[in-house]
Amino acid sequence: MSKLYSKEEHFSEQVIDGLSAHYRDILSIVGEDPTREGLEKTPERVAKALSFMLQGYDQNPHEILLSAKFKEEYKQMVLVKDIELYSMCEHHMLPFYGKAHIAYIPNGQITGLSKIARVVDAYARRLQVQERLTVQIRDCIQEALNPLGVAVVIEASHMCMQMRGVQKQNSATTTSAFTGVFMSQLQTRDEFMHLIGVNLR
Repeated sequence: MSKLYSKEEHFSEQVIDGLSAHYRDILSIVGEDPTREGLEKTPERVAKALSFMLQGYDQNPHEILLSAKFKEEYKQMVLVKDIELYSMCEHHMLPFYGKAHIAYIPNGQITGLSKIARVVDAYARRLQVQERLTVQIRDCIQEALNPLGVAVVIEASHMCMQMRGVQKQNSATTTSAFTGVFMSQLQTRDEFMHLIGVNLR
């Protein structure tokens, strides 16, 4: 089988072959000819694309954070904002995409900044709902680093609302999840919201 993607895939070659056969059947069912030139390799391409988009199942977000965990007495807010995310709605298997803003206040331990973005990808590259994705990211950082608090806000657009159903192209969904001082200290939460330019009040 020719390699259509150079990046790591989640599914085995056997699963790719099985999915390709199913997608070939789907093309026939909707009235297309899967043997015509433009569609001949489409089933394999779609199977490999799905494998890439769901590669988060093979990744351990906790291990990602722990792989770059360092002692540091810094106790101010660490904020990584505008992290691009791409996921797939588990209800319609259509994409939703947007950005995540994540902050934590260290309690003697910090992690590499790129690891936070990788945690977002590890959870986003699964069949998801935005609400669960937000909480999973929050809980992972809280459990792995035990900070004084974690704040996560995700802003995303959902293709299941934009290209089908209510077809509201300009709609966006914002979700948030907090722990520790971001829950108990309104000033700390307001500072975070001000820095990311989001108002949840």
